[in-house]
Amino acid sequence: MMARHLRRKLWSHALTALMGLCVIVVLIPFASIVYEAASIGGPVLSPTLFTAGLPAPCSPVNGVVCPVGGIGPALQGTLILIGLAALISVPIGLAAAIVASEYRGRFLGLAISFVADVLTGLPSIIAGVFIYAYFVIYYPSIVYSTITGALALSVIMIPIVTRTTEVALRTVPQELREAALALGIPKWRTTLQIVVATALPAILTGILLAVMRASGEAAPLLFTAFGSRLGFTGLTNPIEALPLMIYNFAESGWHNWIQLAWAGALVLILLILVTSLLSRWTIQRMVRRMRGG
Repeated sequence: MMARHLRRKLWSHALTALMGLCVIVVLIPFASIVYEAASIGGPVLSPTLFTAGLPAPCSPVNGVVCPVGGIGPALQGTLILIGLAALISVPIGLAAAIVASEYRGRFLGLAISFVADVLTGLPSIIAGVFIYAYFVIYYPSIVYSTITGALALSVIMIPIVTRTTEVALRTVPQELREAALALGIPKWRTTLQIVVATALPAILTGILLAVMRASGEAAPLLFTAFGSRLGFTGLTNPIEALPLMIYNFAESGWHNWIQLAWAGALVLILLILVTSLLSRWTIQRMVRRMRGG
């Protein structure tokens, strides 16, 4: 009996150590990226970095000092694109998830779940190509614009919001639905005011995952937003974004652009990290309030 207890204890400690090792292995690439971005792009971090325009390309030769510039247009464009994409994708994803969860046995519910699963694994560049091809055929004058960039990002976000929301809604006990219906509450009110409200923290977490995924995508924006050093000049004009700027500047070969690309990468990482932490803290407070704590 003592030998069996000892084996179980050793096995438990071994698995705990293995899980800790796996966590360290996962964190090594992240720590390496943050260190590299901080070491190269950190020296140009300043308050003006977030407001100044993109600089002209330059490499220091014979004592020439290159202008640093800033990421103002790219940061502004990222916020606009993500905001518009969320306005498009969140209502559609929530509606699709409600149908897939509450009518899971019907053809439409099964079809939504299947399509969302397929689209979740779709390469992000396909979303950009799809929007690009559609607007080339029907609206060629606004192929490269803020609208097409937001639509491309929304194609990425919709299946993520749909699947995470569907899973969240399915975790709500069936007894809650039955109790509400037994009290004479209509099904639509039961779904919106009881089921969705109960799963709201998990739903917000899924929306956050979709936003974080879209905020780092550059591939679909190559075919849609295209990039612009002027910043936001209208919904039908090209617009800059941080991932797009990082991609273009990193392969440019110009010293100040490469340094600004690393600074943009560091800002993007910190922006996603801070947003994630604040959102999780807010969601945890919401959960405690709902539980009466």
